[in-house]
Amino acid sequence: MNQPTEKKDNFFSRHKIDWVLVIIMLIALGLYGYGTWKTGSANDFYTSAITSMTQSFKNFWYASFDPAGYITVDKPPVALWFMAISAKILGVSNFSVVLPSVLFGVGSVYLMYRLVTPYFGRFAGRIAALVMTITPIVVADSRTNNMDATLIYFLLLAIWMLQKSINKNNMYWLIGSFATIGFAFNIKMLQAFMIIPGMLLFYWLASKDSWKKKIGKLSLAGIALVVFTLSWPLSVDMTSASNRPYEGGSQHNSVLELAFGYNGTQRLLGQTTGTGGAFKGMGNNSSKSKSNNNQQMTMPNGQKMGNFKPSKNMKNMKNIPSNARRGGMKMGGGKNMGGAGGAFNIGTVGPLRLFQSALGPQISWLLPFAIIGMIAAFIGYADPKRKWYQLTHRQKHVVLWTGWLVPVYGFFSVASFFHPYYTIMLAPAIAALAGLGLAAMIKLFKEFGLNNYKAYFLPVAIVTTAALQAWYVSSYYTWLTVLIIIVAVIASAGLLIFKAKPAGKAIMIIGLLSIAVAPSFWSLTPTLAKESAAIPTAGPDLLTSGGNNSGGIGNGTVNTKLLNYLTKHQGNAKYLFATADSGTAAPYIIKTKKAVMAMGGFNGTDPAMTLSKFKQLVKSGQVKYYLDEGKSGSTNNEIVNWIKKHAKKVNASEYGGSSNSNSSSNTSMFTAKNRPSNMTKPSGKMAKGQQPKNSSMNMGGGPSNMSNGTLYDLSSIY
Repeated sequence: MNQPTEKKDNFFSRHKIDWVLVIIMLIALGLYGYGTWKTGSANDFYTSAITSMTQSFKNFWYASFDPAGYITVDKPPVALWFMAISAKILGVSNFSVVLPSVLFGVGSVYLMYRLVTPYFGRFAGRIAALVMTITPIVVADSRTNNMDATLIYFLLLAIWMLQKSINKNNMYWLIGSFATIGFAFNIKMLQAFMIIPGMLLFYWLASKDSWKKKIGKLSLAGIALVVFTLSWPLSVDMTSASNRPYEGGSQHNSVLELAFGYNGTQRLLGQTTGTGGAFKGMGNNSSKSKSNNNQQMTMPNGQKMGNFKPSKNMKNMKNIPSNARRGGMKMGGGKNMGGAGGAFNIGTVGPLRLFQSALGPQISWLLPFAIIGMIAAFIGYADPKRKWYQLTHRQKHVVLWTGWLVPVYGFFSVASFFHPYYTIMLAPAIAALAGLGLAAMIKLFKEFGLNNYKAYFLPVAIVTTAALQAWYVSSYYTWLTVLIIIVAVIASAGLLIFKAKPAGKAIMIIGLLSIAVAPSFWSLTPTLAKESAAIPTAGPDLLTSGGNNSGGIGNGTVNTKLLNYLTKHQGNAKYLFATADSGTAAPYIIKTKKAVMAMGGFNGTDPAMTLSKFKQLVKSGQVKYYLDEGKSGSTNNEIVNWIKKHAKKVNASEYGGSSNSNSSSNTSMFTAKNRPSNMTKPSGKMAKGQQPKNSSMNMGGGPSNMSNGTLYDLSSIY
């Protein structure tokens, strides 16, 4: 029953151009790529690394954050390799570092079509490609130089190889599939392994080999997985620490520790080192905070900033400079703190977490439709002549995408720390199940009468999905909420009333459009706002706040007077200056392409430098200046105290800095451009757009571009 469709679709795809798919891919290219040349330095943590990686093969291989090869970023290098190659050819710019993500994003749309069409028809394939295209977080992620869009592409490529291995009964495609997963591990580590259970289950069910041959082939595939997974990490860990950069994000200079600790179990259980020390416990109590409209900001040093009332116009704290967001600000959960995907609210742990307002508007618009479609497809593509456990070929492919959805859904339901944009991992499964599920629901609707429950999958899916979407939209557009509900209900009722009449098809199209409008608009917002952010997000807040196109862990700006002073006095020093963390260093590396030492890595907490080693660097003249912004980090306090005790402060008038070392804890955090509109001063409310009189909102450890800090001349010590 299924084989003729597969042959027909394969013949069509080989000899004809599907112009509907072409249009969908052009839409994807526009959504993902438009305006990326106008968005600053994207995620400047990674852009700094790309800048460094273009300067030497050593930096390229290890993904060094700085040109001197002092410390790496906290991720493997593969995604950054593509970006560095692009930057090497086109020059370092936001466009060149984001271009690979854009292309991989469009490639994923094409792969969705190729993965669904041969088994469920072109209509299902087109819907899957379209859903992938208009998933908001897919758009937001594909516009950045984060790793997620690259990861998704290679995971889909692995699935394509797996399907091919089964269709051709070819062991080499199977080995290639699992080798690709190993390759993807070196894009974002254990996140790539989340789909392996589904792959194994699908192969076991779909392969026509005997169980002995299956075990043998899977064993070889497992070896390929291990080899491609560990080849790069072991090559790093087995290299002498003196001959390579420190592995950023780890506590013992090890890639494997980074993979299974900081980027592994700590994500599930709640991080205890690095960034996680600052974020631990955030955003897991949103349901308990509904009545607490006045939230209190608490800084890493325990300093209170007074109460303020969050609003949706705050764009989930995206108006707060991003280094403050990622550098350790703690914030009580409120409905609007993460309602459109902010870094601070990932909802309440539980089976419905992905439907909550913290995460749902980024990924879950069509999740109910996909789940109902999954059930309908499993029922609709069953062979009535077989027993329930004797699955048809199409049912096995439903199992494949279910095997992707369930483990990933489970992880996000219980994990203690992740960014909302990680939920892009769900997008392929939702897209595939929505496409094949819609085809199945239409089939059942046509085949069965109203006296059979199978005819109700489609109208139920439309109404259920519309209800969830109406809730998401209600915080922004009341009229759209009403419109979605009315159109969906009328269309669903019309489907049942005019089931056997010509008007039924038009009514079905209207019903489907009613649940496509809102996610399409949400997916358009990052493009309209020209956003390319370190913590990508989508939603109307981007339009009211001007987007977050400054990106990065800082806003990409430098103190020109400070830079001129340092350049003039650098002499033969290896580093332009040293500082606590990457947030301070990144903009200067991007601007100058010179080495800046981020002593404690991303968040200032990596034990990459010791006092004795730092003294040697100072004594040999490799480090002449230290820029203190009050962000010494738990691992660098001893070094910073030594600097403050022995080094000479540079007169602030010479570089536009601060006159005392505590200045960074007493600087203006918000400018007229990026201050949340309803932030209150400790003494009372601030009117929208009003600048504080003395700009004295205290913030421990503000980022470099909010303060000029205190500059120390280390050459005065020896």
